[in-house]
Amino acid sequence: MIRRALGSVVRITAVNLLTLPQRVGPSLVVVVGIAGVVGVLVSVLAMADGFRHTLASTGRSGRVIMLRAGSDAEMSSGIGREQAALLAGLPGIARDAAGRPLATAELVVMVDLPRHGQSHPNNVPFRGVGPAAFDIRDEVKIVEGRRFARGVREVMVGRRASAEFAGVGVGSRIAFRDSDWTVVGVFESGGDVHESEIWADAEVAASAFRRATYQSLTATLADGSDAGLAALTDLVARDRRLSVSVQREPEYYARQSRTLSWLIEVLGYTVAVFMAVGATFGALNCMYMAVASRQVEIATLRAIGFGGFPVVVSVMIEALLLASLGGAIGGGLAYVYCDGATLSTLNFNTFSQVAFAFRVTPGLLARGFVWALIIGIAGGLLPALRAATLPVTVALRTG
Repeated sequence: MIRRALGSVVRITAVNLLTLPQRVGPSLVVVVGIAGVVGVLVSVLAMADGFRHTLASTGRSGRVIMLRAGSDAEMSSGIGREQAALLAGLPGIARDAAGRPLATAELVVMVDLPRHGQSHPNNVPFRGVGPAAFDIRDEVKIVEGRRFARGVREVMVGRRASAEFAGVGVGSRIAFRDSDWTVVGVFESGGDVHESEIWADAEVAASAFRRATYQSLTATLADGSDAGLAALTDLVARDRRLSVSVQREPEYYARQSRTLSWLIEVLGYTVAVFMAVGATFGALNCMYMAVASRQVEIATLRAIGFGGFPVVVSVMIEALLLASLGGAIGGGLAYVYCDGATLSTLNFNTFSQVAFAFRVTPGLLARGFVWALIIGIAGGLLPALRAATLPVTVALRTG
């Protein structure tokens, strides 16, 4: 019985597929419509995933960032110089071979820079770092030029900031707060958020921007385990001179990405839903046309003994094949044109520009393909049921 049903499905499906060349136009409507839905959905989600990955990949689990208690971002934080010295000297902070604490007290301000080919200014993070910054962040590598010198107005620019913003090439001079700074190097840090920043000596930056305090202190843990972090957090909590929160770097930066990632995903799914509705109606129209054009064939097959089930399955297979083709094309185009493409956008948590790359991952492609199959099912089910339930006499007479 099962073998007979499967044989009927194969034969009817073969007939359906052999007649596809006669319905190229309607079939292309389905394929193109679904490809558009999948392409847009995957592209927008790739933007959200790239932004989230850029921030979440920042930092190492063996490092902590300390902010003023109650602050959720560096821009709203403040750590006095005495507090910074106390924090750096805590027993839970690692030290280098010379016995110096691996901690860097840093300040972050926003400076205005236009993108290449534009004149409108954008908020770019300007980070003043301490002497231990490069020992702590060993992922930072100079790719052009050199490090800035201590005590002078020199800066290094992140690789993505250099590619995105104008006037920050090595050798350029840029003006911030009535002071001129010389760009002496370009650095990379594994594609994380620091590549969207400009770095300078913290003391020179504090003087130029008239800052008496720091925003944060980043340090390497002597014991990177949860127990080591808990011990350091307890020391900070018990010192009444300190009102500081301690958190691992990856956790802090991951939280910075949540708001914008959520907004981008909501936008992507909203647009995809509207487009999917249109693609579903296109699929319905195409499959109804396919059923109508083969109404006599289907009625004849049913009259000679083929059941309704093989007819339903054969129409659904055709719809799913067209949907799969559209999903594959849409996902492929998204991968070719979006994967690795760079973009700069505003991080709502810090109100600064973050440059990042789109990430078209296998998971996103699979998600887009599932959407294509859902549209195919929605567009093929009603025509399939109509083909299987239309009375044979009516089908032969109207055909």
